[in-house]
Amino acid sequence: MKPGITIFHGDNAQGKTSILEAMCVLLRLQSPRSSALADCILFEKNAFAIGGNLVTDAGDESDMRMQYSSGGRKLLIDDEMQKRSADYINHSALVVWMANDDLALVRAGGDGRRRYLDFMASQLFPTYRPALRAYDKAMRSRNFLLKRDASPKWPEIDAYTKILADQALIVTRIRRELLTKLTPFAEQAQRTISGRDEKLGIEYLSKSGENDDLAAELLSRRSEEYGRRITVAGPHRDDFTMVINGRPAAKFASEGQQRTLALALKLAQTELFLSLREQPPILLIDDVFGELDVTRRNALMNAWPKTSQKLITTTNLDWLDGDFSGAARVEICDGIATIA
Repeated sequence: MKPGITIFHGDNAQGKTSILEAMCVLLRLQSPRSSALADCILFEKNAFAIGGNLVTDAGDESDMRMQYSSGGRKLLIDDEMQKRSADYINHSALVVWMANDDLALVRAGGDGRRRYLDFMASQLFPTYRPALRAYDKAMRSRNFLLKRDASPKWPEIDAYTKILADQALIVTRIRRELLTKLTPFAEQAQRTISGRDEKLGIEYLSKSGENDDLAAELLSRRSEEYGRRITVAGPHRDDFTMVINGRPAAKFASEGQQRTLALALKLAQTELFLSLREQPPILLIDDVFGELDVTRRNALMNAWPKTSQKLITTTNLDWLDGDFSGAARVEICDGIATIA
């Protein structure tokens, strides 16, 4: 695949998005569309495998292979088995995923915004992903104990509460730091794409209680947990709010402003990567341009890192102009790719 811009085009349900998703999974061991890699397995199949060749700006080349099944996974770099995810990812690249449904970052509930933070933080902070996985594992065990007995055995439950609280501190601290670093880039991107002097504000909302003391918060809500039989507080319920000119974007911003804000969040991610890692991310752009007017499309393109590889899917080519004259084109039909 050529550097620069590659456009995958074809009708709906032909496999274009699956190609981009496969690239993301290969590079980051995460799907941008699901929290579970098992969801990437085809129906009636029990495994998948992905391979690719990555060449960095410095000219370093890696042959990357990933195999995943219900029995586990295998990670290989240049045919050498990698014991840890971190060892594999050290050979990989940064990734920004942009999609038409990014509008849900503004309009929908907190799940998508937490996933946005998790995907970004796991690429920038080595301690984040292990802490998040440990937190999720402890929470599943804790929830199981809350539901298992007619009268919960709190000493057993509290053993997991301690693990939960320790990992929650790491997750929440990194998310706060991430948003603090991201916000100035998002503010600038919002002004650039909108062409207006719009004031963007972002605030992190912790659900771990006062001073992020999750253990104390859960203890104070024990009667609620007894009734609901789930963990009622913690980073799995955290969120962040966005306001434009002092008003909540989800409620008062126009559709155009909301779409601009969603793009601004993703552009801010590219700038943050460049700032902290001095490495241009690979941009995976799924069916975005068909929904943008010319002004926003041009502003978006001009704001992209020039040295980033851009991989774009689209159902039509009506929006193409001279800016894409050098782009490689690949037609996708029934999952088969044909270079145009």
